[in-house]
Amino acid sequence: MNFDFSEDQKALQAEARRFLVANCPIERVRAVLDDPTTTFDATLWRAVGEQGWLGAAISESHGGLGLGHLELCGLAYELGRALAPIPFASTAYILAEALELAGDDAQKARLLPQIAEGKLIGALATAEGPGAVDASRLQTEVREGRLWGEKAPVTDGDIADVALVLALEDGRPGVFLADLNGQGVERTLLRTLDPTRDAAKLVFAGAPAERLGPSGWGEGLLAGILDRAAVLVAFEQCGGADRCLEMARDYALDRYAFGRVIGSYQALKHKLADIFVKNELARSNAYYGAWALNAQASELPIAASAARIAATEAYWHASKENIHAHGGVGFTWEVDCHLFYRRSRQLGLWLGAPRLWKQRLTNHLELGEPA
Repeated sequence: MNFDFSEDQKALQAEARRFLVANCPIERVRAVLDDPTTTFDATLWRAVGEQGWLGAAISESHGGLGLGHLELCGLAYELGRALAPIPFASTAYILAEALELAGDDAQKARLLPQIAEGKLIGALATAEGPGAVDASRLQTEVREGRLWGEKAPVTDGDIADVALVLALEDGRPGVFLADLNGQGVERTLLRTLDPTRDAAKLVFAGAPAERLGPSGWGEGLLAGILDRAAVLVAFEQCGGADRCLEMARDYALDRYAFGRVIGSYQALKHKLADIFVKNELARSNAYYGAWALNAQASELPIAASAARIAATEAYWHASKENIHAHGGVGFTWEVDCHLFYRRSRQLGLWLGAPRLWKQRLTNHLELGEPA
């Protein structure tokens, strides 16, 4: 079985890289990081919307390109490699996929075209403070179509237009669409390790809420949304990890110590080899996940968990070792290594910590229980 991308998909990915090299140099990422008044690059966001990337996996009938998930995976890889400071993941991997998975015709017709055009930003609001998301501890609830409670942290919550909110309805968890620009919503920006992907605290005080999917299907729907997002985020993580390896290699071939390039020393060769091995393992799992997602295979929960675990480990390891390879300057503000380390930690926790995904994988493989 061939898990590689087709020539057309590789051409799309190559064109995406050229676009991001021209429109998202590292200076654009630093500009967002250094500016306390902004949390994303609005100009880049509009440009990406004009390219049609947000609608890559959205059907043409809803204003998208109708390409598929494999093309979206290729775009995710390039966005991760460029550290794009935009809410692409929250919108295309979470909100759009949730609507495709469980939205009714009216919801799809209203929201998907706006997503495809880049006119709407999404967010996922599940956490209610530190710790794993547990339906038995949910405090947020929906009463008579109104949402009450608090969610924090919510990635991209400060700039999102619509949030997917996990809340109780009649004592059972459900996933609800909430208009964050409407009444009954208060936002507070939170300080995080990676300011290029903002987070916020959302307080709902009677905000209108619209259920997504059947009543009481919240946990199953959320699991399906997370499985899809995990595969796509894994490609972002692989892109970032590969860029870290390139940075470490290039510095090792340029920096001299004791009359030799430092890349000629065995200790650094071993570090680079370890990064490469982890990156390749993550790529293999991500490709398996991409196949399962595109084919809507029954193996998707297993493939998504494996991709999530391997990609999170690879990106964290690559970003850490990239700093080490740069030696005494690696941790400084002026060198770009810390930008990738920040993003690796942000993505590593966004959809749930690795230990939770390891438990999901164990449940499937060993216990035969749902994740």
